[in-house]
Amino acid sequence: MPTPFPEEFRRDVIAVARKGDATIEQVAKDFGVSASTLHRWLKIADDQDTTQPGGAQGDSAELKELRKRNRLLEQENEILRRAAAYLARDINPK
Repeated sequence: MPTPFPEEFRRDVIAVARKGDATIEQVAKDFGVSASTLHRWLKIADDQDTTQPGGAQGDSAELKELRKRNRLLEQENEILRRAAAYLARDINPK
């Protein structure tokens, strides 16, 4: 059985993933964890964030759905950005 990652490491990876500069898969690859592990960590962190004192319980389902939608849109945006760069490379050879 693999040894668990330290809590501090998990927090750092989650913070980088939430920043949205790269896709979840790329962040997972950069830190040497599987994408499914990172998705699970993010889900656990989201659940913990919504159950913290001061969070509205009625809005938690909507907030969770909005975060999921935001993450999907950021991933789609990154794919389109990379595709545009790839196609622009073929149009304007240097």
